[in-house]
Amino acid sequence: MNKPSIAAIPILPFGMVHCHLIVGARGCVLVDTGTPGSEEKIGRALMEHGRGFRDVTLIVVTHAHTDHAGSAARLRELTGAPILAHAGDLDYYERRKEMTYCVAHWWGPLFLRSGLPREPYLPFTPDILLQDDASFDLSPYGIDGVARHTPGHTAGSVSVELGSGDALVGDLVASGVFLGGLVRKGHAMRPPFEDDPQAVSGELIGMVDAGMQRFHMGHGGPLNAAEVRRHALSLRKQKPGRKYGMEAGVCTCASHKLTEVVD
Repeated sequence: MNKPSIAAIPILPFGMVHCHLIVGARGCVLVDTGTPGSEEKIGRALMEHGRGFRDVTLIVVTHAHTDHAGSAARLRELTGAPILAHAGDLDYYERRKEMTYCVAHWWGPLFLRSGLPREPYLPFTPDILLQDDASFDLSPYGIDGVARHTPGHTAGSVSVELGSGDALVGDLVASGVFLGGLVRKGHAMRPPFEDDPQAVSGELIGMVDAGMQRFHMGHGGPLNAAEVRRHALSLRKQKPGRKYGMEAGVCTCASHKLTEVVD
């Protein structure tokens, strides 16, 4: 199977938010769908690669935050492709529960108050629903790789690991100053929200040990394996941040200590 190319699709400026298109010889796999209303940007990216919506064979949603799942329902209509996601985030995809957030930085509550993380999106039920620790072969969709459950950022986080040594990890790691930003793009950091840093550490180290060489994420990047390992080892010292609900940023788990990490 030919080596696929990976294209980052800008959703917000400066690498703050992007999704990814894996372009193979027999089809394209879209990893994440951006914020609500991102389908035009994704359509333009497909055209730049000589493809259209109907060339998308599969949509992988790495987790239920609005900047990753926001356009999933609409893109399924446009492409006819099934959506793959994990059952751990199903209540949020179907909008039966409001998302809660464990903040990882001092500015996390301010970010929540901006309203951006709570932007609503159309509910959807994934066509392919992974269960705990499951992996899914992508070769029937024209890509040499697997989608795999990698919890830690959220309970239902999913990553894509390719035979080329590329890993598309959603928000397991970020880089740059404030969601990608203009500087320190090659320096790994925690995303604004992170449920379980210990679990994230284990997943990232496992991917590095398995031979993943380049890590593509939703905010900043890409990063090399050595930088991801350094960051993953630093997470072993961290505790979960304070958990906030979606009603006026109210803390729902005051026993958690808020920590900021600069590593």
